[in-house]
Amino acid sequence: MRSRILRDIKARRAVVNKELERTIWRYLSRNTTLEPQIRMQAQLALNRTPREASPSAIKNRCIVTGRGRGVFNEWKMCRFQFRMHALNGELPGVDKASW
Repeated sequence: MRSRILRDIKARRAVVNKELERTIWRYLSRNTTLEPQIRMQAQLALNRTPREASPSAIKNRCIVTGRGRGVFNEWKMCRFQFRMHALNGELPGVDKASW
């Protein structure tokens, strides 16, 4: 599980490092006022950027277990770990509902 978390951290760093470069290439490739050859070169440069630097490659994972499904964005935990931490009183402002 630890390797998934490390891979996720590495991918998030790559996105941050390449964000400005990808934004520039995307702008140049979509700008219709530029010549087609410049736009094509920009598109090729965008295609050469690492795949892990794409923001859509980021998957929300549980910070405790590395699980990729059932993750609450606000707490960055999967539903089971969220429940366990909430029952132990480790999450401020969260308590079990009763009605």
